[in-house]
Amino acid sequence: MKEKICIVGMGYIGLPTAAVLCKEGYEVHGVDISQEVVDTINRGEIHIVEPDLDVAIKSAVEAGLLHASREPIAADVYMIAVPTPFHDGFVPNIDYVLSATEAIAPYITEGNLVILESTSPIGTTEKMEDVLKEVGVSTEKVSIAHCPERVLPGHIMRELIENDRIVGGTSDPATKAVADFYRKFVGGEVLETNARTAEMAKLTENSYRDANIAFANELSILCDKFEIDVWNLIDLANRHPRVNILKPGPGVGGHCIAVDPWFIVHKGGADAKLIRTAREVNTRKMEWTISGIVVAAKEFERENGRVPKIACMGLAFKPDIDDLRESPSFAIAKSLESGGHEVLFVEPNLERHVDVELSTVEDAITQADIIVYLVAHKEFKDMKLDEKIVLDYCGTNQ
Repeated sequence: MKEKICIVGMGYIGLPTAAVLCKEGYEVHGVDISQEVVDTINRGEIHIVEPDLDVAIKSAVEAGLLHASREPIAADVYMIAVPTPFHDGFVPNIDYVLSATEAIAPYITEGNLVILESTSPIGTTEKMEDVLKEVGVSTEKVSIAHCPERVLPGHIMRELIENDRIVGGTSDPATKAVADFYRKFVGGEVLETNARTAEMAKLTENSYRDANIAFANELSILCDKFEIDVWNLIDLANRHPRVNILKPGPGVGGHCIAVDPWFIVHKGGADAKLIRTAREVNTRKMEWTISGIVVAAKEFERENGRVPKIACMGLAFKPDIDDLRESPSFAIAKSLESGGHEVLFVEPNLERHVDVELSTVEDAITQADIIVYLVAHKEFKDMKLDEKIVLDYCGTNQ
């Protein structure tokens, strides 16, 4: 008989994970604080954009394998996939993780697995164990471990199965028990370590990406200063067999790469010099982008005697998704608007947004004086923009 799974957090990781488990025949109970999210799932629908997820969730609900509510229930396996943001000053905030741990504590019994999938600061898994002990859970008979997600938005349903996974428990038996569980539905290799190493591994992966993007972003700033085409330069440099420079953009977003390095910096202090600098470079790139757009707007106003309409093309943190978490593009567009500029917000992957009125791609092309590419969405490729001022900060047609 398959284990019953309770997943706390029905977002970009929790919901696809539920879909994958249901496809394998597991019964999954999803928990989310949002009643709207709960109701959407129970209708067999989704509240996020991810290829193939809608079909999987509909099938899971119709088969009676997936149900959602705002409260946990008794289960064999508990998975926590809640946000881990930071406070002002880039101080990690694990309140959601600890609250989720407290919520499941009354239901935990001997033999249960308790798995943290949320990307977390070093020591978070151990703090979960402490929370459970404080409320009287006998943790010696419960397997507690961290298994960080490491998927690419837009490919989550495939990568949840195909990618290698890292499992680190608070004890060796916990590591093995949780790793064995993942081996039942993960096609990639399941690698065993301890909780702190598993936590640091995910932070390391995203900090590595952040540093590489920072190099490309700094290069783009220098190339602008030197009057060099950065896209041509990168293409030429990448012909070297051991060079692979990434594409620059208006900054770095997403809940992982834009956040996780700060977890290391907070813990590592002065010894995390390179990681801190990479974060600062990528933040500066957003400010540099805003400055460039403002200069272009002032030149237009001086030459035409009126304030230009600026179309910000793309609000998500990366191409072809709807995720705006920590998005530099959205922050840039909002900054321009708050600075008094007339902004058209364009995001083809969203039907609506609670904070801004969205414009269609067609309306933006017709109405805007300045077209600013911030995200290289497929809808923006090869657009005809005669007599428009075009600023491309993401290599849309490169």
